[in-house]
Amino acid sequence: MKHVVITGANRGIGLELARHYHTQGWSVTGVCRESSAELDKIASRVITAVDVTDADAVARLAQELEGQTIDLLINNAGLLQDEVLGSIDYDSLRLQMEINAYAPLRVCEALLPNLTSGSKIANITSRMGSIADNDSGGRYGYRASKAAFNAFGKSLAVDLKPRGIAVAQLHPGFVKTRMVNFGGIITPEESAASLAERIDQLNLNNTGSFWHCNGEELPW
Repeated sequence: MKHVVITGANRGIGLELARHYHTQGWSVTGVCRESSAELDKIASRVITAVDVTDADAVARLAQELEGQTIDLLINNAGLLQDEVLGSIDYDSLRLQMEINAYAPLRVCEALLPNLTSGSKIANITSRMGSIADNDSGGRYGYRASKAAFNAFGKSLAVDLKPRGIAVAQLHPGFVKTRMVNFGGIITPEESAASLAERIDQLNLNNTGSFWHCNGEELPW
């Protein structure tokens, strides 16, 4: 049975990805700070009290998963906050960088012993991390943190390709989740289904790609 580990799996896109892989017969490990009734119903295992920005918590996660092969690691946990030029909250920028960029890199590094040739890493990023695609400005912390995450993901793809591990940066679309006050265009279910298609298509020939969930390759 294939094994997927998903961070931020208790709600939104993470929960729907967990549901998708559960229906596909995968063993699902959901990682979160607090679980939800929905996740408890579908996950094979839930590891709670994991703050992905905390080194000790991530070390405990690695210990909990010691010796278990991970076929797919989905780094989904994230934070969106807004800033107004002229009154930017730099603590907000730092927090978003910690959660959106440093934390998934920390998780990847901690779980490297669990990844083998043929394993995949799917990083749920955002097209707002694209510098070329920015024509509306604002969102300083979110854009910068996702751009950093994209850079980390590209380096991971290069470094892990010799080990047979493929990595993708994936934009989930504008999804109706709590993060955007449910004001998106597509549902979490639709996003998860499209993301799973992209993950299925991920291989060592296209590792390091930056994709929209609809299959469009996005500019850096």
